[in-house]
Amino acid sequence: MTKSEKIFEEAVRFIPGGVNSPVRAFGSIGSTPRMIARASGAKLWDEDGKEYIDFIGSWGPMILGHSHPEVLEAVIDACARGLSFGAATKIEVEMAKLICDSIPSIDMIRMVNSGTEAVMSAIRAARGFTGRDKIIKFTGCYHGHSDGLLVKAGSGAMTSGIPDSAGVPSGCTRDTLTASYNDLDSVEELFRQFPEEIACVIVEPVAANMGVVLPETGFLEGLRYLCTKYGALLIFDEVITGFRLAFGGAQEYFGVRPDLTTYGKIIGAGMPVGAYGGRREIMEMVAPVGPVYQAGTLSGNPVAMAAGFAQLSILRDHPEYYRELNEKADIFFKKLSVAVEAAGKNYQINHIGSLGCLFFTGEPVRDYESAKTSDTARYADYCNYMISRGIYLAPAQFEAMFLSMAHTTEQLDHTVDVAMEYLAAEEGNDRQQ
Repeated sequence: MTKSEKIFEEAVRFIPGGVNSPVRAFGSIGSTPRMIARASGAKLWDEDGKEYIDFIGSWGPMILGHSHPEVLEAVIDACARGLSFGAATKIEVEMAKLICDSIPSIDMIRMVNSGTEAVMSAIRAARGFTGRDKIIKFTGCYHGHSDGLLVKAGSGAMTSGIPDSAGVPSGCTRDTLTASYNDLDSVEELFRQFPEEIACVIVEPVAANMGVVLPETGFLEGLRYLCTKYGALLIFDEVITGFRLAFGGAQEYFGVRPDLTTYGKIIGAGMPVGAYGGRREIMEMVAPVGPVYQAGTLSGNPVAMAAGFAQLSILRDHPEYYRELNEKADIFFKKLSVAVEAAGKNYQINHIGSLGCLFFTGEPVRDYESAKTSDTARYADYCNYMISRGIYLAPAQFEAMFLSMAHTTEQLDHTVDVAMEYLAAEEGNDRQQ
C-alpha cells in the first residue's frame, strides 16, 4: 500500500468521502486520490515522492505556476505582519484599485472568500438593484454550491429549477430558471414568459464545468442584448476565465461587457478568496452604503490579498505572457488533436487560450447534452493511465485542463507522447494500471 493510500484510508474515517471537495475524489475513475505533498512550477509531488506534470493548477489560479518566487515573497512578508485582523487594510484597497483600473465594466468591487460567495452575493445585489426575484442560469454551468444555484437540468428551459442536492428546499430554487447554453432562443423564451420578473442572467462566458465548451458566435452578444432589452443584469462568472483568457478576462477576449463580474481564487494566486464587482450604481446597493446586506469577517484577508496583488501585478506588467501562454496552448492542443487523429479516433478537443478538454465522444460538444455523450468509463481508463505515468489530470471527464506559464515545451510534448501511447493501444490499456 502506498503512503497516499494509507493516508486516504485514514481520511475516509474523518472526512466525508475522504476529501474536502468532491472534485478531489477519484471514485469516478475507480481509484484513490494522490495525496499531494508539494508543488513547484508545473510539477506536483505526492507523499510517495512520485512526480507529476500538473494540468489542474489548483483548478485554474496557478497561471504563473506553483510557488512563484515573487508571490511567495509577498505572502511571507504579509504573514510576518499578521495572518488576519478583521479590520480594514491598505492592501485590500490596492487590490480593489488594481481590478477597477484594469476592468472597464467594474467601477467598484467587494472582496469575499470564495467563488461561491461571490456569485451568491452578486445575485443578491442584482435582485436588490432590479427589485426582481427570478434568475436565469444555464444547464451545465456551475456557479458554486449556494442553494438557489444547485439546479439540475430539467426537461426543458420553460420549467423552474428543481433542487440538485439533498438539503435544498424546493422553495430556494423556485425562482431559478434554466436555459440551454449556446441557445439564445431558450433564453428569449424565458424573458417572454417573465418579462418583468427576471433580475439577471448568470453565465460562464466559457463553460468550463462541463469540460470546456466555447460560446458560439453571437451567443454572449445576444445575452447582452436580451438583458438590456428586458431590464435584467448580465453577470459573467469569471471564476475560471478571469485574468486567464486575457488580463481583462473573457469580457476583454470577446468584447462583451457584463453588468456584474464574479472572481475566485485566481485573484488570490490560489489562496481562498473571491470578489464581485460592477457598475457603481449597482455596487452602491451593497451594505453599508445600501440595503443589500453582505458581510465576511475574513473578506479581504491581508495574506490572500498580498498573494493576489503580487500575481495580478506581474500579469498586468507582462501582457506578453498571455500571448506566449495562448500560443503554447494552441500548439499543445493541436498536437493532441493530431495524436487523436493518428490513432483513428474521433474524440473531440475543445480549447480556448490556456483552457482545454479532451472529450471521449465523436459528437461536437456545444452544450450540456452533447457533453453528456462522452464515454466516462473510457475517460476513467485514460485518466488512470496518464496519472500512472506522471501526468496529473482531473479525475473527471467534465473538467478543464489548465496550462500555465511554467509548463515547458518538453513537458507538453511528453504529455502528448504519453497520450499517444494510450490512444494507439487504447483497447489493450483497460485496467492495466
